[in-house]
Amino acid sequence: MPQIKIGVKLACLGLPFKKALPIVAEMGASAVEIDARGEMNPQNVSGTGFRQIRKWLDDFDLSVCAVGFQTRRGYDCLEDLQARIDATKRVMDFAYQLGTNVVVNQVGAIPESTDAPSWATLVDALTDLGNHSLRTGAFLAMKTGSEPGDRMKRLIDALPDGSVGVTFDPGNLIINGFSANDALETLATDIMYVHAKDGVQDLAQGRGIEVQLGRGSADFPTLLGTLEEAGYRGYFTVDRERSQAPIPEVATAVQYLSRM
Repeated sequence: MPQIKIGVKLACLGLPFKKALPIVAEMGASAVEIDARGEMNPQNVSGTGFRQIRKWLDDFDLSVCAVGFQTRRGYDCLEDLQARIDATKRVMDFAYQLGTNVVVNQVGAIPESTDAPSWATLVDALTDLGNHSLRTGAFLAMKTGSEPGDRMKRLIDALPDGSVGVTFDPGNLIINGFSANDALETLATDIMYVHAKDGVQDLAQGRGIEVQLGRGSADFPTLLGTLEEAGYRGYFTVDRERSQAPIPEVATAVQYLSRM
């Protein structure tokens, strides 16, 4: 297996953008996932600010592997839908300017039945975004975890070819009671990006919980092998959402991936 490309989701560190970069570089990662909210909201970044962002990244020899844009509601919800679509398009443009073609978001609840009213809403919204992606060069990579892989695949197949992708998150799938291996087999050719997250089903608590990378149920050596066979050459980005000590845990996760 060739050396994998490792990124860090900056939101995990809980630090301002500029302060986080040297820490990520010291960990040994080569790229960062930026959160397009708060200080990195494209509407708040002027031309001068954009050039400053690029300079800070260059100073630490870091690239942008993705731009995260978690919206309050999904694209299945009619309330403020057009504003949500327009904001996502701005983030796509911003991502492309930063040198990445990946925008990460959870698209909303994918209904089991294609007859559900929200199905048409979701397909129409994602078709609009997908057409923008094909013009712009940055794509929405819908995050796994809220549904089994075959349901997400059915949605992808209803959209224009090559207009959307998948952010494969094995931890999210496990936490929500789904099989990461089954989802990967189903979605392998659509995966644009990977969140390296782990999880377990805690029988005592009766729910899934996130755990340190390598200590959960995700079989990363097998998952990486399957991704390689599918031709995946993108980033594996550490995403540690719930930690009392995020910086050392993210650093340990980077080391774990680098040994693969």
